[in-house]
Amino acid sequence: MRVADLPTPNRTLVMGVVNVTPDSFSDGGRWFDTERAIAHGLAMVEQGADIIDVGGESTRPGANRVEADEERRRVIPVVRALSESDATVSVDTMRAEVASEALDAGACLVNDVSGGRADPDMLRVAAEAQTPFVLMHWRQHSAVMLDREHTSYDDVVNEVIDEMRTSIDHALAAGVHQDQLVVDPGLGFSKTGAQNWTILHDLEALLDLGYPLLLAASRKRFLGQLLASPDGEPALPDDRDAATAAITALAASSGAWCVRVHDVRPSADAVRVVARWSRG
Repeated sequence: MRVADLPTPNRTLVMGVVNVTPDSFSDGGRWFDTERAIAHGLAMVEQGADIIDVGGESTRPGANRVEADEERRRVIPVVRALSESDATVSVDTMRAEVASEALDAGACLVNDVSGGRADPDMLRVAAEAQTPFVLMHWRQHSAVMLDREHTSYDDVVNEVIDEMRTSIDHALAAGVHQDQLVVDPGLGFSKTGAQNWTILHDLEALLDLGYPLLLAASRKRFLGQLLASPDGEPALPDDRDAATAAITALAASSGAWCVRVHDVRPSADAVRVVARWSRG
C-alpha cells in the first residue's frame, strides 16, 4: 500500500529508530547527544532505512513523561539536520506543538503512539499540515499502561481492531485524509506478551482494516521473554535483533507497509529478500 508523499519502493519499508532520550529501554541513552543522534540517523540511511523516526520521550513501560520544552529541545535539531541531509524523517511524539514544530523543521510524518488521544490538538495539526499520520492502538500512558485494567481483553484482536476503527473515525472527522493514515497495533502498549503474539498471529485481520500497517516489534520485552536463558532471565535488548529480523521477514511476507526497528541492516536485507522471493 502507498502513503501520500512517502517512499514507494514496491516492498515493505524500514523505519529506523533514533531515541534522543536518556532512558530508552532499547539503547539506554546511547543517542541522547544531539550530534550522535544525527550521526546515527545518517548511518541508518546508509544501512538501508527508508524513514528515520526521531523521538524525544521514552514510552517504555513505566516511563514518566518529559516536559514539552525538553522534548522539543531534544527532537527539533535532530529532525532539522536529518531533513536537511535529505533523509525522510518521522517525528515520534504525542504532543501537537512538538509535531507542528518538527513538521516545520522538515519532518514528513507524525508517529503518535497515542493515536491522537493524548493531545486533543494533534489531529488538527495533522489535518492542517496534510501530513502522513501513524495512528497506533493506545489505551493509557506508559507509566500505567501495563496495569491489569489496561491489559484486559476478552478478544484482543477484535477489541484492538474495534478501538482502532474508533480512532480512525475521529481522525477522518478531524480532516485527516484517508491516504495519510497508517495504523499500528501497538505491540507492547497495554498488552501482555501473550497478547502481542496473538496479534502477530492474526496480522491479516489488521490488514483487513484497509490501511497501511506499521509494525513495531523491535527489541520489545516479549521477544526477550521468548529468548530467555534456561534460568528464565530475559534476553537483553541488543540480543533480540535476530528475532526482530525474523518478525520483519514474516511481516513483509504478510503485507505490512513498514517495520520500525533499531538495527536497520538485518531488516533492510530481510525486506529485500522477501520482495525478490515474491517476484519469483
